[in-house]
Amino acid sequence: MAAITMNHIVKKYGDGFPAVNDISIDVADGEFMILVGPSGCGKSTLLRMIVGLEDITSGDMVIGERRVNDLAPRERNLAMVFQNYALYPHLTVYENIAFPLRLAKTPEAEIDKLVRDASTTLELDEHLERKPGNLSGGQRQRVAMGRAIVRQADAFLFDEPLSNLDAKLRGQMRTEIARLQKRLGITTVYVTHDQTEAMTLGDRVAVLKRGILQQLATPRELYENPGNLFVAGFIGSPPMNFLPATVEGTSVKLPFGTVEIPADKAERVAGSGLLIAGIRPEHFEDASLASADGRPGSTFRTTVERVEWLGNETYAYIPFEAPDEVKQQLQQLEKDLDGEGMRTQLVVSLDGASRIKEGEEAEIWVDGRRIHLFEPSTGENLTVDLEHAGRVLGAEASV
Repeated sequence: MAAITMNHIVKKYGDGFPAVNDISIDVADGEFMILVGPSGCGKSTLLRMIVGLEDITSGDMVIGERRVNDLAPRERNLAMVFQNYALYPHLTVYENIAFPLRLAKTPEAEIDKLVRDASTTLELDEHLERKPGNLSGGQRQRVAMGRAIVRQADAFLFDEPLSNLDAKLRGQMRTEIARLQKRLGITTVYVTHDQTEAMTLGDRVAVLKRGILQQLATPRELYENPGNLFVAGFIGSPPMNFLPATVEGTSVKLPFGTVEIPADKAERVAGSGLLIAGIRPEHFEDASLASADGRPGSTFRTTVERVEWLGNETYAYIPFEAPDEVKQQLQQLEKDLDGEGMRTQLVVSLDGASRIKEGEEAEIWVDGRRIHLFEPSTGENLTVDLEHAGRVLGAEASV
């Protein structure tokens, strides 16, 4: 195993465009690090620079205690698992797993032991004599992982390995990958655009946007203390609601009414003028249910446009108006997030027991302690708890 250190890594192509722009990340020995972001953010390029499939324009890539910038991929002792499995269709499962060992001229007895140990770990024993074409997607991915395991590499690198699987298999494979990584204790860097994978697999998560590192933190820190609008909008499903807001004392004026926030948050934004308030859908509730539980918070009355009942929860949709300054920032955010729904519409997640109906006025409860306040022009979270937010990018680079 080995730590991986990226010091001010830059990747520029022929036209001078920085696909990766001055990224520094330290991956500890045995850590499971996630690189996440929308398409084109530079995450796969960064992974390919770690393994040596892409040249580094500037900066230092250190694996263990070796600077590897000028080393060929085979000299870095890393194992990579690709999105498309990259299996040899004419070889059996056994021979696919054994392939890198045969290239390294490993003795036959050792090959057999390593292959069978890996197949037992991945529950592939009964499939060793089958060909990849006769396997399911999940089984093929396990074969690809087995080929990585037998190499006894210093680190595993995963490039969106589950994106070709259906939803059920993705859930199963997430569990298998997490269990395998913990058992082996091997340093792992995992690229995905799926925030569910990022939140459930990683010890820490690096969120990228346009080749720039936005925030590096644990999944919980990203969820509770997003450093800017982009991270707040990317992490969480359904995504965070963004509304125009002004603050007077400890009161935040929103399109639907006034919400009380903690005094320390109010002090940080005193005199700020127009802001963007960020509130996650799950921090709302049907006021009748919240009051029965005695939860502290504020309430407002509004007309619900649409209701979706899912059994255990209910989603209510409430349109609102926003000034141009806020609309422009939300439109840009929607582009940055590959069009994932930053509209002037409030989405609230309610308990499935709620009886709120479409087209009727309802009383909604909101937890003012969970509100984030963002500066519209830069996207910076003015109320972030820096002590519990991991490494947060400066506001000047988040636009």
